[in-house]
Amino acid sequence: MPDLVLTIPADCPAADALRLDKALAEAAPESAALSRSRIGKLIAEGAVRGPDGPVRDGKTRAVPGDYTITIGAPEPIDAQPEAIPLDVVHEDDSLIVIDKPAGMVVHPAPGSPSGTLVNALLAHCAGSLSGIGGAARPGIVHRIDKDTSGLLVVAKTDLAHHALARQFEDHSAARRYLALAHGTIDLADPRLRGLPGVSFESGGVLRIATKLGRHPTDRQRQAVSMDHGRHAVTRATMLESFGTPPSAMLAECRLETGRTHQIRVHLAHCGLGLIGDPVYGGARRASARALGRAAAAVTGFPRQALHAAHLGFAHPQDGRWLAFDSEIPADMQALVATLRGTPPSGATFPE
Repeated sequence: MPDLVLTIPADCPAADALRLDKALAEAAPESAALSRSRIGKLIAEGAVRGPDGPVRDGKTRAVPGDYTITIGAPEPIDAQPEAIPLDVVHEDDSLIVIDKPAGMVVHPAPGSPSGTLVNALLAHCAGSLSGIGGAARPGIVHRIDKDTSGLLVVAKTDLAHHALARQFEDHSAARRYLALAHGTIDLADPRLRGLPGVSFESGGVLRIATKLGRHPTDRQRQAVSMDHGRHAVTRATMLESFGTPPSAMLAECRLETGRTHQIRVHLAHCGLGLIGDPVYGGARRASARALGRAAAAVTGFPRQALHAAHLGFAHPQDGRWLAFDSEIPADMQALVATLRGTPPSGATFPE
């Protein structure tokens, strides 16, 4: 793999207050698959050169300039092929598009060593998957959370992996999600208009543009920041509202970037936490009075109500545009139907 050059600009906010490993992790493109811990190991191994020569300690303060990172070949992973059924939407010699069910982890990790999408892909593709990054991540170009359902594309070759990763980096890939959330998007809401990073675009589109990074005290969570972290932009449009007064909604969310937990964190930042989200969804609860008989279904929904409904990208081999749509899953359909039992307002969600 060729060396990767990352630049910490001179005008980076508070650059001199950031640890080097953190600053480089924030500067790294998603396609490089470089976490802060991975960069720390590369620094310790002498694989990073800064403006003043080799660096050995990731805890030192960042200095503006170019940093060259030498990344070796992918290390093999321990995941074993498992004959797990997959909902294959499209497959060719370069890639495969999967409609992932809620509850399936994408990549093996502590606590989830088997039963993952990668285990299933290793069996289905019989070794024809790309492997780029520090530790091999077979074919995984982008991820969706365990309890999020829907579409994702997996690369079979390194060429396809790099080409697809570039599209996610330059925002030319199209991703749209359907979400059921507490609260509604109200253009006249002064609280919403006063939030940092929040604005409105034509057509009632809520635009959320912040930085996202690790929560300062809970490493399992992401947090909104205006100063540190990776740039993240989400656009949300309310399709339908529920309750009297309206206190829950079905929304379409479009990703300009694709950060960890991005939609979940951005909607929670706006007081519009996802129904069923155990981590971020509690910022604003729909009132039982407003939702009537639907309140119990909302309170008891067992996962974050988020579905990757649309995926589009240019094929890495011939450039033709491919677009795929996934029907909203049965559990979310049932919740929409229950919510519609209360007097709804707004647009009608297509059956």
